[in-house]
Amino acid sequence: MRVISGKSRGKKLLSLDGNNTRPTLDRVKEALFNIIQFRIKDAIVLDLFAGTGALGIEALSRGAKEAIFCDNSTEAIQVIKKNVLNTNNLDKAIIINKNYKDVLEKIHIQNKKMDIIFLDPPYKTNLAIESLQKIIMSNLLTQDGIVVIETDDINKETEILKIEKAEIFDKRKYGSVWLIFIRKG
Repeated sequence: MRVISGKSRGKKLLSLDGNNTRPTLDRVKEALFNIIQFRIKDAIVLDLFAGTGALGIEALSRGAKEAIFCDNSTEAIQVIKKNVLNTNNLDKAIIINKNYKDVLEKIHIQNKKMDIIFLDPPYKTNLAIESLQKIIMSNLLTQDGIVVIETDDINKETEILKIEKAEIFDKRKYGSVWLIFIRKG
């Protein structure tokens, strides 16, 4: 796993041992960032369920102003810290070892708005939908902000369509992985 483009291009990223974390494949990550490339410069990014931090680090490498990394795993947070340090992004990173609900609540209380939110939770859960509902209800996106969900279950699309004020504007399939792009409707 590596940083694909930008100032940290080619830097290797550490991964987590075991099967609890599933890193985004480089080809999926490259496709994702090609799609959102014009939204990244000076963006404030939230990498929820960050795992290794690869998505937030890629955004920082490509010119994002700030990335907030959230994971409730202490091991994941240690790997994120090492990856952020190795890619020289410590000054632009906020790393939080908490439950996603607590982080979204904190962002809401601070009245902070996100330009891009990456949701890549464990696949066999409903965390993507639960967190998307909280993001939309709490109005955590900027006017042009987007949420990108990575999933292996296209049925999530049906659940997303039920969320008031959430609009799917694009979806792409890469092998067994779906990327679903959402904005405020």
